[in-house]
Amino acid sequence: MAAEAAACAALEQQGWRILARRLRTEAGEIDVIAERDGLLAIVEVKHRPTLAGAAFALTPRQQSRLILAAEIVLAKHPGWGAAGVRFDVLVVDAAGQVRRIADAFRREA
Repeated sequence: MAAEAAACAALEQQGWRILARRLRTEAGEIDVIAERDGLLAIVEVKHRPTLAGAAFALTPRQQSRLILAAEIVLAKHPGWGAAGVRFDVLVVDAAGQVRRIADAFRREA
């Protein structure tokens, strides 16, 4: 996927280390898992013609699926995310521009 490759390249340029791509779990797939200084980012990549369109493409149902998938991954890799875990959305437009929405959503308590 070109959008995922562009997203990973952007993350790496910002000092993130890619731990996994297209990681399948029982709850669904996580597009990218990246780490920087102990902070773990669970990343959803959205590709649309415009950055704005991509930014609004993540549904509440997808957010719930990502949270469940992240819980499964963290149970299997307890050492990941020593400095915290967050959910980021990387949006990619038709021209290949990438923007990150850091800490895009959180698990409801």
